[in-house]
Amino acid sequence: MSTVPIFRRVALIGFGLIGGSIARAVRAQGLASEIVTTARSAKTRARVTELGIVDRVLETNAEAVSDADLVILCVPVGACGLVAQEIAPFLKAGAIVSDVGSVKGAIVREMAPHLPDNVHFVPAHPVAGTEHSGPDSGFAELFINRWCILTPPEGTDPMAVETLRAFWAGMGAKVETMTPDHHDLVLAITSHLPHLIAYTIVGTADELEEVTSSEVIKFSAGGFRDFTRIAASDPTMWRDVFLNNKEAVLEMLGTFNEDLSKLTRAIRRNDGEALFEHFTRTRAIRRGIVEIGQDSAAPDFGRPHPPLEKKAE
Repeated sequence: MSTVPIFRRVALIGFGLIGGSIARAVRAQGLASEIVTTARSAKTRARVTELGIVDRVLETNAEAVSDADLVILCVPVGACGLVAQEIAPFLKAGAIVSDVGSVKGAIVREMAPHLPDNVHFVPAHPVAGTEHSGPDSGFAELFINRWCILTPPEGTDPMAVETLRAFWAGMGAKVETMTPDHHDLVLAITSHLPHLIAYTIVGTADELEEVTSSEVIKFSAGGFRDFTRIAASDPTMWRDVFLNNKEAVLEMLGTFNEDLSKLTRAIRRNDGEALFEHFTRTRAIRRGIVEIGQDSAAPDFGRPHPPLEKKAE
């Protein structure tokens, strides 16, 4: 690896799981000479100061982005437009501005109009996470062998895109580039719809009158435990995801409902052949995920991964 940092100063706006993991990975790999951050609450800022994993914790977003070469918004999707408007006058010419949201079309629509022409806007989505949140939840290995998808708007400087690609690769991520709209369609089926289903199933279990809450907890099988893990994710983040990727999610939800109706009919009609064919087809998709190395025994947090190689001094 190169001994020269990619950025002189990286500014993180927001410091939860993703922001905290970026800070830890950047420090571990020497990807920036200085890491500065801010967070909305004084309590979070105080905790980040105690952790000692950034160089400076600042009180305002304007202070944080001043003279930063890379600015990453690590806040809920619904807040990104307002933050972009707030920081725009204080951005350094030539800076790269990015984010970590799991919806990209809305990010481009909400952020791009506020950003000055002399900065480079390269939205990003690290496809990694856990159900935990807050400044203590991050860890440097979160992005290892996980995808980070870059969705630069048309006309973005290719060098800025390449620089951000190298930054994420330096934290161990595999990097892909696609359009914002295509990203939202792909993530609607691979992430957003599964979360919606998980929230629904756990909510249904909570509403059953014939089964007590204690029985649901006590006798949870593996599948239900996985659903509860997903359904424990940050409510603010997922509210914003569904509201800002509404069209793609509704499209995938419509297809899902059609498939669910087919399975309902097969069960009602004792059509074992249809059920067997469906389960066989979906099993093959699972095997494909395992074959390309996307399997994780313990999803994301605690998952097996190669060690993050320390950058040479």
